[in-house]
Amino acid sequence: MAIGAMIHTFTVQLADMDRGVYDDFTLRVARHPSETDAYMMTRLLAYCLEYEEGITFSEGISKTDEPAVLVRDLTGKVTAWIEVGAPDAERLHYGSKLADRTRVYTHRDPAKVIAAWTGKRIHNSDAIDVRSFDPGFIDSAVGLLERRNTITLTVTEGQLYFDLNGTTLSSTLHSHPAV
Repeated sequence: MAIGAMIHTFTVQLADMDRGVYDDFTLRVARHPSETDAYMMTRLLAYCLEYEEGITFSEGISKTDEPAVLVRDLTGKVTAWIEVGAPDAERLHYGSKLADRTRVYTHRDPAKVIAAWTGKRIHNSDAIDVRSFDPGFIDSAVGLLERRNTITLTVTEGQLYFDLNGTTLSSTLHSHPAV
């Protein structure tokens, strides 16, 4: 018998002063058995940092033609293609052609992630932004993870202040060009 996804609940208080986004919401995040906690935490942060009307998690590994997080407008058109981890160049090419904006959030070494795309065809690659966190930030957050979680995320001048279950962590949100 296969092991099913583990559900984590996050009560989020978001104050993204850089984008003028302030909201409180609750997320139920399914972590597939093949997904690491670091990947799930990066996916959660990507969702929060890109939060806007129409944002949603994809259906996960069962939906191979969608990114980890995407944004659709009211007509159903994909406006933002948000990958997590180390997507291959083909996925970025597809997503960049489909959406107005493409971004990657990674918990891995961004230089290695970007190096894997060198010489590959990626539509509008100069407009793709790769975001990463300070070394150890995601691992520290994963160490605080529970099944039910309370998060306060404040973003100001590119600095994240992340309170997870009563423990505060901080990181700079690093931005890297994809080419």
